[in-house]
Amino acid sequence: MDARNRAYGSPRALFAGISCKAMEVRPEGTETILFVDDDELVRKSAAILIASLGYRVLSARSGPEALEILRQDTPIDLLFTDIFMPGGLRGPQLVNAARRLRPELKVLFTSGFFEHAEIRDALDPSIEQVSKPYDRTVLAAKLRRTLSGRGGVADDRRIDGKER
Repeated sequence: MDARNRAYGSPRALFAGISCKAMEVRPEGTETILFVDDDELVRKSAAILIASLGYRVLSARSGPEALEILRQDTPIDLLFTDIFMPGGLRGPQLVNAARRLRPELKVLFTSGFFEHAEIRDALDPSIEQVSKPYDRTVLAAKLRRTLSGRGGVADDRRIDGKER
């Protein structure tokens, strides 16, 4: 046995005490999430990440496309939408329109710009937010928290930062 193996043990000995269970990734949920983002790479990678957490994922590239999906009979538990999108409907306007179709729909906002206070302050504070790029653990916690009803139910008095 060389000096390195004597000092640290054999590779087999190093990993003998590690349980395979510790390395397993358990799904977080089984609900359906509608993810809306105009960036194709973000949309595809987020869909893979969300699906790896055990959720069913539907994707839309714009607010109008998301509304078409919401008009169908497909069960959707959560609208997870970017705030800034082209095409006439930004995230907050999409939420407002989606609430007319599905009043109890839970919502989670996302953006790469939450560090700007004026953006955070313009949003409904009762809706959870998660920043891009996504950290798997943070995203899993935000999704579970929102789906469990501990966040994400919009306060209908504030849409786009305006009192109604």
